[in-house]
Amino acid sequence: MDFTGLSNAEQAHINKLVEKRQFQGFLTMYGKLVEKCFNTCCNDFTSKSLSSKEEQCVNNCAEKFMKHSERVSARFAEMNAEIMSGQKNMSG
Repeated sequence: MDFTGLSNAEQAHINKLVEKRQFQGFLTMYGKLVEKCFNTCCNDFTSKSLSSKEEQCVNNCAEKFMKHSERVSARFAEMNAEIMSGQKNMSG
């Protein structure tokens, strides 16, 4: 996006909104990660600590979740670059 026509205050406001939205996205992703891995891996409530099997499951679950998120983000970035490239070609 081109913000050159905006004042410094407007640009700062937009940057704050973007940062807030990114943080909200992070918290949502983190919440989904915790919920998914807890529901999948934690099923023995007779102890306050995780068993080695549960701990390994949580580690694997979190790793898979993060790899999936990275892959989706990379694909989104590729698609966004293609769209931006197409828009430049149409305007040029």
